[in-house]
Amino acid sequence: QSLRNEIEVLKRINHKNIIGLKDFFETESRLYLVCDLAEGGELFEALIDKGFFNEKVAAQLVKQLLEAILYLHSKDIVHRDLKPENLLFDSKSEDANLMITDFGLSKYIEENDILKTACGTPGYVAPEVLMKTGYGKPVDMWSMGVITYVMLCGYMPFYGNDAAEIFKKIIKNEKEFEKEDWSEISSSARDFVEKLLVTDPKERMTCAEALNHPWLSNPGETDLMKSAQKYFNAKKAL
Repeated sequence: QSLRNEIEVLKRINHKNIIGLKDFFETESRLYLVCDLAEGGELFEALIDKGFFNEKVAAQLVKQLLEAILYLHSKDIVHRDLKPENLLFDSKSEDANLMITDFGLSKYIEENDILKTACGTPGYVAPEVLMKTGYGKPVDMWSMGVITYVMLCGYMPFYGNDAAEIFKKIIKNEKEFEKEDWSEISSSARDFVEKLLVTDPKERMTCAEALNHPWLSNPGETDLMKSAQKYFNAKKAL
């Protein structure tokens, strides 16, 4: 069912920062999707291969993702499962586009619609999903806050021994900006993250507001290779 959902969404969209659906076909027992070839690989793996990653590059990548999300939201599509593993580069070149993939959980939403289904990935899921108060497009912005946080420091803002512990921290918004990891990161970058990781979805930055945030036009130059390596190693260990 999630593949059929993905087909329905991808058939209707076309953006350089979103994986493209070329074709699909079905046998008696299987459904196949033919998508763009993402030769550049997953976000963090690719960054490590490139051997260079700083705050400026992070801001450029975040901007690409926000432009794709703005496009999706303008089409009344909520992705609902944004995370680094669903972000792929289209090539290995220096100016490669970062693409959003995996639309299996994505959903069309009318202007005043409220979604209720609990879905997403622990650690990236927004508090309103967990609190079952109904949700909409702002859940993607929360996930972007988590992704940006991870890009900048190399670990998750909300972590625990199991999903229940992680969910509890998300609901209480118990995140920390550890001094040893954040002292060299620009205050503008931290402000950007804090304005996305806001519990009340009505107070959270929208995609348009995020694209106008000063960090994207004037980021710091802090080297983030250690952060990328930290996250990649942690994922490999799992």
